[in-house]
Amino acid sequence: MTALPAPYISPAMTVEDAWIDYNGHLNMAYYHVLFDRSVDYLFEALGLGETYREKRGGTTYAAEVHVCYVRELHRGAPVVVWNQVIDHDAKRLHVYQELRHADGWLAATSESLTLHVHTSGPKVSPFPADILGKIAAMQNAHAVLPKPDRIGRAVGIPRRSS
Repeated sequence: MTALPAPYISPAMTVEDAWIDYNGHLNMAYYHVLFDRSVDYLFEALGLGETYREKRGGTTYAAEVHVCYVRELHRGAPVVVWNQVIDHDAKRLHVYQELRHADGWLAATSESLTLHVHTSGPKVSPFPADILGKIAAMQNAHAVLPKPDRIGRAVGIPRRSS
């Protein structure tokens, strides 16, 4: 069996001209586009791609996503996304992602919870055993990676106690 990549790194992508806002950098919505495109590659590797939906009637829905913007990206920037499977259960998948410039520096992070859905409902349902096995194998491969510092963050304004 071939060793699974840890982390799973997306193919290279480029910041498109149409995604640049009036401040001259990547608009916040398009960070999500890059993360979403990357997770599509990850899901394909896990057997959860378009063919899976067409042939087996299963798909995924995002339940929650938390993005942190770390450094601006500009027109034409070459980027990749590092994907790390953090956890899973019978119906859910917890993934952490880092959007990185091709030079290696961190631009943004995303943490998401994804649900497995059968399209006949649509209804949240367990992953099939073969897919669950692939997810477990990737999570085990990613368990050697350090736990990301940015995982589990919450939105809020910290207050000092008086």
